[in-house]
Amino acid sequence: MSSLNLDDFTDLIERPDGGVRRDAEARRERQVVPPGALGRLDELGEWLAAAQSAVPVRPVERPRAVLFAGDHGIAELGVSARPAGGAGELVREVLEGGRPVSVLARRLGVPVRVVDMSLDCDPESLPAEVSGHRVRRGGGRIDIEDALTPEEAEAAFRAGMAVADEEADSGTDLVVLGDVSVGGTTAAGVLVAALCGTDASVVTGRGGLPIDDLAWMRKCAAIRDALRRARPVLGDQLQLLATVGGADLTAMTGFLLQAAVRKMPVILDGVVSAACALVGQRVAFRAPDWWLASHDSGEPGQAKALDRMALEPLLSQGVTVGEGTGGLLALPLVQAAAALAAELPEKQSADKAVTAAE
Repeated sequence: MSSLNLDDFTDLIERPDGGVRRDAEARRERQVVPPGALGRLDELGEWLAAAQSAVPVRPVERPRAVLFAGDHGIAELGVSARPAGGAGELVREVLEGGRPVSVLARRLGVPVRVVDMSLDCDPESLPAEVSGHRVRRGGGRIDIEDALTPEEAEAAFRAGMAVADEEADSGTDLVVLGDVSVGGTTAAGVLVAALCGTDASVVTGRGGLPIDDLAWMRKCAAIRDALRRARPVLGDQLQLLATVGGADLTAMTGFLLQAAVRKMPVILDGVVSAACALVGQRVAFRAPDWWLASHDSGEPGQAKALDRMALEPLLSQGVTVGEGTGGLLALPLVQAAAALAAELPEKQSADKAVTAAE
């Protein structure tokens, strides 16, 4: 029997400090630029102040991109434009600096951490700090079998929690969360459809590297078949992740919940992180208050998940590449909001104005 009780997160996760948020709103009222003139940047600054429990808000100085990686057995059905088992090559390209997330991270000065949970490659072909948390090689084909055993699911969930603790302990003040996977959007679609009570066609998108119509139909059928296996275990989120999620998605869910426990804000990237956040919301209803939706990728599953959590994306650029790219695009907006909230001067009071005139 598992010693991991997800119900504990309900008690452990508190909302960001409401009193501090009201103080941040009051400070904003006193600043020289009228409230509302900065649009959503006002809301972002107040959200960050509440998350930090600090007024004025502190600058975001130690952000980090954390990418969980895995291969999904469902990719064998041709649901992805990339070959099954190809996520390891993507990880190597990220590490070598050749992916969009690598370019943006260099430009923004953000370290990138890749965590291999279930890549279908020799672990010795990757740096030890990447493969140290791996729980298995590849994942089960979720239309006919479980993605993980119960023991693997618990190990993956705990690995995600451990990574969150490591980041919080090292001083990371905000995380951009993404995935590097092949078949991951299919697993994400199953989770969203199961938790939102929708049909497969409603959540089936084209993926990071867009697929053609025939592949879309295969993907839709795969999600439909996996959904039949997911519905009976909806009451047990860890079993749900073991059945249709996979090691990378299970670890991301553990990461998100533990980040909320540690009061570390997280920027969600695309449909995969949104699906994991939706599972996290089912575990602990306060947890989404610690998360920010970076962008609208155009994936229908992502839109469905974000709507269910009442999270509104900051950007809409049609970025589908995944790997934390959209999250990094939103990071400068969050940093700008923090700077404006902290550094805009307050209006002079009438008494101060008279004193200054004398």
